[in-house]
Amino acid sequence: MAGEISPLMASLNVAVGGAAGSVLRYHAGRVVTNLAPAGSAFPWGTLAVNVVGSLAMGALIGWIARGTLSETGAESARLLIGVGLLGGFTTFSAFGAELFTMIHRGQMGMAAGYAAASLVAGVAAVLAGIVAAQSVAA
Repeated sequence: MAGEISPLMASLNVAVGGAAGSVLRYHAGRVVTNLAPAGSAFPWGTLAVNVVGSLAMGALIGWIARGTLSETGAESARLLIGVGLLGGFTTFSAFGAELFTMIHRGQMGMAAGYAAASLVAGVAAVLAGIVAAQSVAA
């Protein structure tokens, strides 16, 4: 089918982008943390990465929506940059894009539920993971 990318090429796009995004996230977090006020406990690095990643995701969505890429080119960009690079950089950008899409479609209840569930379930899962890890006998 025209515009389709083979599963192998799709996986390679995601892997290459993800590797680059993870390295960028590590270094961006380090730089921002080093610029933060001394002794600050606020997670400036994470906040900066989430905001920059969300801006980049919005730009990617807008670029793809312009329709200047072929169907295959748009899918390659989505996989390499959106899923891979930005997914490795911060998954918060995907959360923001999905939430915006729900709001844009007028699905306010779904958007509110998704935001609340993501926050509550995410924090609860961190707590459950900590408890589980600490309960394992060393």
